[in-house]
Amino acid sequence: MKTLRQILASKNGPLVTVSPDDPVFYALQVMSDANVGALLVLDNEQLVGIFSERDYARKVILFGKASKDTPVRAIMTDKVLYVTPDRTVDECMAIMTDKHIRHLPVLDDEGKVLGIVSIGDVVKETICEQQFIIQQMAKYITG
Repeated sequence: MKTLRQILASKNGPLVTVSPDDPVFYALQVMSDANVGALLVLDNEQLVGIFSERDYARKVILFGKASKDTPVRAIMTDKVLYVTPDRTVDECMAIMTDKHIRHLPVLDDEGKVLGIVSIGDVVKETICEQQFIIQQMAKYITG
């Protein structure tokens, strides 16, 4: 089973982040441009939160706030669950399922942000692993 270090190495593109002081509207534009469902919120390269489509739907629209006037810090999730790069895909799948989350930041032992994995990344890798196992079993059976 692959580790998150291997998954992050295979992902394309730069890490997409916002500042806690950026307007929510700007964060939504960044998410749309990058075609992602969540952004890490960094303050001086330190992870201070995560902003997701769910945060927007539940904390802006439902409360009648204006996305151009509301800073990301006002609605981001500030208690962020994260993992280290040595974790396996299976471990991440278990964490994401148990905690009902779709994005997990990956931090090194010093707290430096290395990237983020989504439930889509985890599912894709799980499917690839299962296909590999099926192919190996088929080869074994057919000799």
